[in-house]
Amino acid sequence: MKKSIIAALSLFILCTPLISIAHPGHGETDGYTIIHYFTEPMHAVLTYGILLSAAAYIYYNRRQKKQNENI
Repeated sequence: MKKSIIAALSLFILCTPLISIAHPGHGETDGYTIIHYFTEPMHAVLTYGILLSAAAYIYYNRRQKKQNENI
């Protein structure tokens, strides 16, 4: 588990420069709405990555709890 957390944090740190750069699209798709963060590729990669990581974390924790209850 620790290795996967370290790998995820390392990947996030490596992608930080890409996340922080400006890109075209602000003003065309209402740059400050939630839809912008799900549709623009620069934001969508990070947004979906975070959602996928959260879902995997929840799944893993529930699976661990279920295994601990069966013991």
